[in-house]
Amino acid sequence: MVDNRYATALVIACVLSILATVYLSVAVGTQHWYQYSSPAVRGEANVSELRSLYEEFMDGEFDEKTYSDTLFRLNGTVGLWWRCVLVPANAHWYKEPDAKMVLECRSFTLPQQLTPKYKEPGNHNSGEDMLRTYLWRCQFLLPLVSLGLVVLAGLTGFCACVCRSLSPTLGIGVLHLLAGLCTLATVCCYLAGMDLLHRVSMLPDKVDGSLGWSLYLALISSPLHMMAAALLVWAARSHSQNYYRMTAYRVA
Repeated sequence: MVDNRYATALVIACVLSILATVYLSVAVGTQHWYQYSSPAVRGEANVSELRSLYEEFMDGEFDEKTYSDTLFRLNGTVGLWWRCVLVPANAHWYKEPDAKMVLECRSFTLPQQLTPKYKEPGNHNSGEDMLRTYLWRCQFLLPLVSLGLVVLAGLTGFCACVCRSLSPTLGIGVLHLLAGLCTLATVCCYLAGMDLLHRVSMLPDKVDGSLGWSLYLALISSPLHMMAAALLVWAARSHSQNYYRMTAYRVA
């Protein structure tokens, strides 16, 4: 038999775990981790320059400086797996005063995720920036590790339910704690990486950067996983102590 207090804790922990997993999955799959606000385009020469940047962004070779400059100039957003720019829907750029704008995106492929970062973006002769390289790699690997830990915890919990045992609950709580720490580390790596990028690639005048809602979703999922872990660990330890007391009482 499971005490009502432990059953309630387990149900709440499951709900928190599901919410955290959904939030993290949405955050990983969307591109609004960081967004730039660019000034309005004025002048035909400026329009031609931006069109060239956009074409290179969509069809050119992968280059950090090229896509970063395009993001700066075209109200870009960037996530863990996507980079997007905001451009007019029609072919005649900025000819209409209130042109309809659409978000055009490109994904980061796996080889691009593993591409080294350089001390001067775009200059391969400047030497590899090891810190930015590993921060970038960690920021896309850690959320996958976090989701994998949650899946493992879910499978373990399912087996525990089939076997009608609370013994694995402590281990499930530890897995959720590790998942929460991995998610928190993802956000920290991302913020540190963006800060270092802005130090080596100065933002143009009147261009502002801000955190997006995808990053906040990931940030919220971390404490949810940790709260689920705390409830699971409490239920496991309390049930274990209560079981031992009942056993000792019966023996006595």
